[in-house]
Amino acid sequence: MRIGDTGKVRTRGKGRSTAVLAAGATLTVLCGCTVQASDGERHSPVHIEVPSGAPSAKSAPPDDKPPSAPAAAAPVVLWQSGDTGRDVRELQARLRQVAWLFDGPTGIYDDLTERAVKGFQGKRGLPETGRTDQATWDRLLKMTREPGTWDLYLMGGQPADAPDARCLTGRVLCISKTSRTLRWMVDGRTVVEVPVRFGSQYTPTREGEFTVYWKSRNHVSTLYDSSMPYAMFFSGGQAVHYSSDFAARGYAGASHGCVNVSDERAIAQMFAEVRNGDKVVVHW
Repeated sequence: MRIGDTGKVRTRGKGRSTAVLAAGATLTVLCGCTVQASDGERHSPVHIEVPSGAPSAKSAPPDDKPPSAPAAAAPVVLWQSGDTGRDVRELQARLRQVAWLFDGPTGIYDDLTERAVKGFQGKRGLPETGRTDQATWDRLLKMTREPGTWDLYLMGGQPADAPDARCLTGRVLCISKTSRTLRWMVDGRTVVEVPVRFGSQYTPTREGEFTVYWKSRNHVSTLYDSSMPYAMFFSGGQAVHYSSDFAARGYAGASHGCVNVSDERAIAQMFAEVRNGDKVVVHW
């Protein structure tokens, strides 16, 4: 629209002006009100900006952020305090080989075993948890050999095998060289069962069927000058008796032919119950 010298209004682009006015009217109706400014002019209360172009980098979702690393898995624990069984025996036997454990094996993951594992871990730069995880076990396997049966049962605790047929009747001290155990049996029933130790290859324990011919509560060997408490003689100078050496060293030692018992309470019970003339069977 243009105002000329004569005061008359001249219009150009009539269609466009009409469209703008119509849009403004429509917006006024939709908003329902206008804002009265301090200069007396009326203004629309709504300011609309139509965005153009791509969104700013600040508002754009990140697409180049590296994925977070997965949490490290906790070490797999194979055995720990309170566990029992044959595997714990092997762990203890291997710890004995590298001089981290001196007792046992007992088959019980006790405080001594936990302390030994922790010491072994610390020496090798592993986390000192006292629990045997896969990394600890793998390192121990590389440093040790496979333990034999009597490494696993150094201090006894091995299961007894089936009694010999000659042990199933009467009163019998039934002694197995295979399982290194003694059963005190009465009419086929096992009353007491204990681990035992035999003579070395140079002084072997005799095998066969014998009888108890003499009992000596506080016997001392005249040949070896050694104590033989609760001795029950069955073949010459060979007897079943308590051995403090067996109790201390286990199968790391041997007798001079006698049948050694490491459990003093059990041998005391048998000594009180066994009579002269009772049968003794030493078998494989």
